[in-house]
Amino acid sequence: MSTMQKGIDDGPAMSSRVLKTLVLVVCCAVVVIPFLGVISTSIASQQHVTNSGGFVLWPDALHLDAYKAIFNGGVVQRALLVSVVIAVGGTLISLAGSTMLAYSLSRPGSFGQRPILMIVLFSILFSPGLIPNYLVVKQFGLLDSLFALILPTAISGFNVIVLRSFFMGIPDSVLDSARIDGAGDFRIFWSIVLPLSRAVLAVVGLFYAVGYWNAFFNAMLYISDTAKWPLQLVLRTYVINNTELSSGDLGGAAADQLPPQESIQMAILVVSLVPILIVYPFLQRHFAKGMLTGAVKG
Repeated sequence: MSTMQKGIDDGPAMSSRVLKTLVLVVCCAVVVIPFLGVISTSIASQQHVTNSGGFVLWPDALHLDAYKAIFNGGVVQRALLVSVVIAVGGTLISLAGSTMLAYSLSRPGSFGQRPILMIVLFSILFSPGLIPNYLVVKQFGLLDSLFALILPTAISGFNVIVLRSFFMGIPDSVLDSARIDGAGDFRIFWSIVLPLSRAVLAVVGLFYAVGYWNAFFNAMLYISDTAKWPLQLVLRTYVINNTELSSGDLGGAAADQLPPQESIQMAILVVSLVPILIVYPFLQRHFAKGMLTGAVKG
C-alpha cells in the first residue's frame, strides 16, 4: 500500500517538475533567440541577410564587415567613447557624492541631518518637471556639455537611502575605537567605512553605471551637437528610428562597400550591450549581499 501511495505521490511531483522545466525552457528561448538573432544578423553576409528578410537566426559564415564599418572612425566609434566617458566619470562622481552624503546622514548629530534627509526623501517621492529641469540646466550654462548628462542625475535619493542604511549598520564601537586612536572623520570614512562597504558600493555603482550607459533622453534634450551624442542616442536614431547610416557616418567608407544596413544596426546594438555584460559578472557576487544588507538594516 505504501509503495502504491508513493507512486501516486511521485506522479504529480514528476509532472510538476516537467511543467516547470518546460516553462523555464520557453522563458529562456524567448530571451535567447532574439539575442542570438541580433548577433547572427550582425555577422551574416549581405546575401544571407537579404534572403532571410533582414533577420538571420543562424549565420552562414563569420563576417565582421559591420563591426569594421562602425569602428572605422565614424559616428558610432565617437559615440562609444562619449558613452564610456559619461558612464565612468558619472559613476565616480555619483558614488563620491552619494557615499559622502549618506555617511553624513547616518551619523547622529550631523549638521542639518534631518532637513537634508527630508529633502532626499522628498526627491524620491516627487520629481521636478521637464521644463524646470531644462531651465536649470540652461541657467547653469550646461547645454551642449557632457556635464548636462551627469550632474542633473548625479545623486539618486534611493541609492543614498540604501547607503545610509548600510552605514548605520556599522558598529559604533569600530568607529569609536578609530576615533580614540586619533583618526578624524575623513580618515575614518576613507580607511574604515569604505573598505567595509565594498558590497553595497559595488551594487550602487552598478546601478549608476547602467543608468548612465542606458540614458538617452537627457541627450535628446540638452545635446544638439551630434559629435557629443552618446551611443544610446545613436542607437535610437539609427536603429529604433531606422535612419540609414551613410558612408560619411561610418568614417568615409565607400558606399558600395558598406555591409547591409540591418547588419550595421545589429552590430551597434551588440556594441551597446557588451560593456554591461562584461562588467556585471564581476559585480554579481556582491549584488544580493549588498542590496539586501543595505535594504534591511536601519
